[in-house]
Amino acid sequence: MKIEISSKNYTVSNKLKDIIEKKISRMDRFFSDDADVRVVCKKEKDICRLELTIKDKGMLFRSEVTSDNMYQNIDMVLPKVEKQIIKYSSKLKDKMQKKALMEKDWLFHDDEEDKIVEKIGVSKIKKFDIVPLSVEDAQMYLENSDHTFYIYLNNETHKVNIMYRRSAGDFGIIEPNYD
Repeated sequence: MKIEISSKNYTVSNKLKDIIEKKISRMDRFFSDDADVRVVCKKEKDICRLELTIKDKGMLFRSEVTSDNMYQNIDMVLPKVEKQIIKYSSKLKDKMQKKALMEKDWLFHDDEEDKIVEKIGVSKIKKFDIVPLSVEDAQMYLENSDHTFYIYLNNETHKVNIMYRRSAGDFGIIEPNYD
């Protein structure tokens, strides 16, 4: 696994960096050696926010936690991501390392640079790759994130779709009409 640790308005000490790398490395049995792990440590006023994103072979796990202590955040985020892995292990078993799923001894969740455009009222712009997915995979990605929508290229219709979580708890899809 390739682990990238970055920060915003927060200085990540070497001790914290070592702890994050050590704890996340324990999850390497679930993912391939090419897995990309991104940890973002932010401080907003007195609140510490930690975002964890793991991408591997088309899978995406993402979680975000806040507290007053970054060390506590790493201990809170890993169980959330592992819960996502457990929930989707049957769907993901072909993509995850098979030896990890055979063991039932569980251990314990890519934002691009933010850009502020004040003159038109946009406070945040995110860029990401749109990948071809089935509706089922898009739903899985949405459920594995803390977001309310997921944008993807529908591999059946070859159109950009937006899957969103409805207030009733189910899901909807927005498909633009190009007529």
